[in-house]
Amino acid sequence: MRLRVEFTTEPFDLDEPPAHALAAREVIEGAALDAVDVGPFGNTAEGGADEVLTAVDALLRKALQAGATRVSLQVNVVGEGDK
Repeated sequence: MRLRVEFTTEPFDLDEPPAHALAAREVIEGAALDAVDVGPFGNTAEGGADEVLTAVDALLRKALQAGATRVSLQVNVVGEGDK
């Protein structure tokens, strides 16, 4: 099964990325995922179910430890032709 995760962390800071956002991005960028896209208002990544779920667990833990007060995420099952 292939999954896509989309997530944001809060609180926002438009002047510079907060520690919780950097921690979450570091987890996603270091995970065994593909189609990773990080941005100021949202992040997405795709990969196998085990890899995505492992990364989601780590990003929740790290972002909350780094000061996130909210983590919003959505996980979708995607087919090979979905983008």
